[in-house]
Amino acid sequence: MYEHTYPDKRYRITLDLIKRVAPSGTRILDLGVENPFSEIMKKEGYQVENTHGEDLDEHRSTIENSEADMVTALEIFEHLLSPYEVLKSIKAHKLVASIPLRLWFASAYRSKTDPWDRHYHEFEDWQFDWLLEKTGWTIKERIQWSHPVNKIGIRPLLRRFTPRYYMVYAERNKEA
Repeated sequence: MYEHTYPDKRYRITLDLIKRVAPSGTRILDLGVENPFSEIMKKEGYQVENTHGEDLDEHRSTIENSEADMVTALEIFEHLLSPYEVLKSIKAHKLVASIPLRLWFASAYRSKTDPWDRHYHEFEDWQFDWLLEKTGWTIKERIQWSHPVNKIGIRPLLRRFTPRYYMVYAERNKEA
């Protein structure tokens, strides 16, 4: 179903992780507007609610009022000015989050047409780990994978071997 093409590779890896850590029927708050992957989670039996496109740096009421058992934040935190505040406001005790990693050979992503589609943060894995730890999360599982592109050149060659994406499964510390 989700073999080797992007975003299928990302979808397969993400769904495999979610299935390992949360049974079908789990209530999930998916940060970000409804998207193809939130539809995949629903088809797999998860009860998925999405945020509604609000600026999560400024408006966290959907997160704060959620009764979800788990939050998914799939390539969301790099767009926020303050992912710290969003991570602190999550009430659920489980989190699956993915981010694009900062690459030494490519500058941070910034759309030329959409003023909201830009990366304020592109983390190294240790930076994201530290952010999670400082906001009360304990990482239980980590996954990294590459994102090859079908182009010719040095950067496309490097993308075949350099991890581009980082995903974690974390649980909320009891004292947080």
